[in-house]
This record gives sequence, C-alpha cells and structure tokens, in this order.
Amino acid sequence: MLWKTFRWAFAVTALGLAAGVLYDGWTALGIVAILSVLEISLSFDNAVINAGILKKMNAFWQKIFLTIGIVIAVFGMRLVFPVVIVAVSARLSPWSAVHLALTDKDRYQELVTDAHPSIAAFGGMFLLMIFLDFVFEDREIKWLGWLERPLARLGRVDMLSVCIALIVLLVSAVTFGAHAHQHGGTHADKAETVLLAGVAGLITYMVVGGLSGFFEQKLEDEEEREQEAEEAARRAGRRDAPVKLAGKAAFFMFLYLEVLDASFSFDGVIGAFAITNDIVLMALGLGIGAMYVRSLTVYLVRQGTLDDYVYLEHGAHYAIGALSLILLVTIQYQINEVVTGLVGVVLIGASFWSSVRRNRALRTAA
Repeated sequence: MLWKTFRWAFAVTALGLAAGVLYDGWTALGIVAILSVLEISLSFDNAVINAGILKKMNAFWQKIFLTIGIVIAVFGMRLVFPVVIVAVSARLSPWSAVHLALTDKDRYQELVTDAHPSIAAFGGMFLLMIFLDFVFEDREIKWLGWLERPLARLGRVDMLSVCIALIVLLVSAVTFGAHAHQHGGTHADKAETVLLAGVAGLITYMVVGGLSGFFEQKLEDEEEREQEAEEAARRAGRRDAPVKLAGKAAFFMFLYLEVLDASFSFDGVIGAFAITNDIVLMALGLGIGAMYVRSLTVYLVRQGTLDDYVYLEHGAHYAIGALSLILLVTIQYQINEVVTGLVGVVLIGASFWSSVRRNRALRTAA
C-alpha cells in the first residue's frame, strides 16, 4: 500500500534530483533536497485538510488530483506563480519576467519580495476563513472542549467569521501602512493594495467554498434519489444511467482543493527564496515536496486515518489558523520558516497523540 501510493513521489524525487545535478552540479542536488524537506514540513497540515475533502471524491477524481492537480501545483504555483507576481507587480510582460528570472536572479527575488505583502494578505485571509469556519461549527467530536464549546456557541451568530476576518485584515493593513510610513519604507503606499488583496482572498474563499458546498449538498440529495431509482430499476429489470451531478460536484471540490493548495504554497514559495533565487531549482525542490504532500493525502484517505485518529483534522485546522496569522504578521515582520513548520508539526503531533490516547481509552472501556 505504501509503495503503491508513494511510487510516483519516489520517481519524481529521483528525476528531480537528477535534473538538479544536470542543471547546476552536486550543489544543486543539496538545494533541491532542502527545498523538498521545507515544502513537506510546511504542508503536512495541508495533506490532512485535503484528505478530509478528497475522501468525499471517487477514485477517478483522486487520480485527477494526483495527475492534473500535481501539474497545477508544480508548474502553476511553484514556477508560473512567482513569475506572474513579478510580471504584475513590475508591469512586465510574462516573457520579460521569465527572462529576468533567468538572467537577473537578484532583481527577480527583489520583485517577488516586494509583492509579498499582497501575497500574504490573500493567502492569510483565505486560510483564516477556513480556520474560523471550522472552530465556529458545532461538532460532535471536540478536541479542546474548553475552547471549542464556547466558540461553537458564538458560531450561531451569522457571518461572524467574515466579520472577524475583515477586522483582522483591517488591523493588519492599517498597522502595515503606519509601520511602513514611520520607517520610510518602500511599502508606505501599499496598505491599500494589502487591503484589496485580503478582500480578494476572502471573496475567493466564499465563492469557491460556497460553490463546492452547494454542489456537495446537491450531490448528497441526488445520491439518495439515485439509490431509490436504481432499486426501482433493478426490480423492473432495467439499468438507468447514473446522474451527472457527481462530476459537477467533484469538479468544484477539486477547484476548492487547488485554491487551498495555492494558499498553502505561498509561504513555501516565499520561504524558498531564503535558500535560492533560482526558479528552476525552486520548481524542482518544491515540486518534489508537493508530490509527497499529494501522495500523503491519498494515503490518509485510503488508510482511513482521519476516521481512526479523529483529532487529526482539528490539529490541522489549528495549524491553518496559526499559519494564517503568521502570513498576516509577515506582511511587515519576517518570521523564520523553521518556526512556521514547527508550529504545524507540533499542533498535528499533539492532536495525533490525543487521538491515540482516546483510542486506548475506548478499547479499555470496551
């Protein structure tokens, strides 16, 4: 099972490391390996969250997630996205941005860093909404009951998560503008851009999440009708064609997964510049890491890990909340990527251990 799920990740690792050596020698191999570990450590919580969504999709869409999805993740977010950011922020053509990335790497890194506040605001708001909607929902299983019970009661207030997210964004934008102006930084005029990027992240979450939720609910309703129709058809000796709504629902859930992955990749892409400003090595290293994250997602689904360790999803969402706040803080302050990775690992590790203790208690009681 382990080999079957991770065989493509192993293959991509071998090819990626070999490509790194051919591109820039043995030093490049070390850089690619470090970037791979960075991506995996920063995105483990992403795998847990993705697994909660992917388990609702059939085997076909799981394969799409591992094929087309990985192409989008590697080439779209880890290679094309930084180039697009440079092209938009510096008002260059895409080809000029690519040329700049290959010929003037220091200037390219400077432009990407300059666009970081807007990137962090967009990704931070998207992830913050995921966290808030989770903690404000009343769930049967609670990990930190002393915290989750009162939050679930507060969640009865309509649009509370949106209001809190907008307040956090407003404080971040105003503080950023005041800080930049006080220190005479180059970002003094970009508080408005941060605000717009954050609102765009909020709107993206509401549109994509709303559509996926809408079609997921319709899928559940149609599945009930389909089961009744199939039973009637079986009794009548005929076989009806399956409904097509499942594909539509799965498509929007897949779209939601891709936007979610994009938001998770922001910190990895920005953090990678602390190691290298070569976009080829960056794409190779982060791409290998992204492949492992996707394989891990499928492994969690097929092993039923989230059903066995019920607090894992809670820990992952708390890690998302921490990551969203870290992204918003990095609008004006630099935070080491090791800190970002450790926060997620600690929270997920704690939720896993709590799940193990819960399972032992249940077995003892039985």
